[in-house]
Formats: sequence, C-alpha cells, structure tokens
Amino acid sequence: MQTVADLRAACAALRGSQETFPFGPATLVFKVAGKMYALTDLGADPLTLSLKVRPGDGEALRAGYAGIAAGYHLNKRHWVTLTLDRVPEALAADLLRGSYALVVAGLTRAQRRELEGAAE
Repeated sequence: MQTVADLRAACAALRGSQETFPFGPATLVFKVAGKMYALTDLGADPLTLSLKVRPGDGEALRAGYAGIAAGYHLNKRHWVTLTLDRVPEALAADLLRGSYALVVAGLTRAQRRELEGAAE
C-alpha cells in the first residue's frame, strides 16, 4: 500500500467498509458499522495511515519499527500512525486487517450479524 488507490482497494476488500470525510476533504476515514478503523491524510507525502491496535501491540510496534509512531491526534495507547514507505507492505496490510478486526470485535452481536449478512 504505497498509494491512496492501494489503500482504498485494500479497505474496499473488507466487508462493510465505508469511506467517509468527517474531518474535512483532506482526511479520508475508513469505517465499519459507523466506527473508524483507519484514516489517512490525502495530502501527506509520504503517505501515512493511522490504525487501531491493542495497547501493548502499539508499544511493541513503535519500538520495533522507525516508520511507526503513536497515533497522530489520536489516543496514543490505541492508535499508531504508519509512514507507509518506511514499513514493510505485508506488515501494513496485516495491521490494517487487524484494526478492522478489532473494531468488528467491539460491535454488538446484532451489528456483527448484519455485517455478515451484507456479504451474502
């Protein structure tokens, strides 16, 4: 995921993912069931991506990768910001799917069922 188009394609592959612009036209936010799981600044160069993580995972990721920092303007315990050209692409893809999964796991049972039904 080195471009916004790559990022959009990766998120579009996740069931129920929606693109929104709640913070203005420059910040693309990806949501599932109305809850944010990823966001990016469309004008950033290099491209960055903020993702939800488990608190302990965020600390380990920040310690292990120079391209991963605490979530920019987000809860630093639960979010990280990746500079995509400084992080292995496979790791970025795994973290994106993990962020989505964390949000889905926090949905109500009814919301998860509705989401599963959306794929049928």
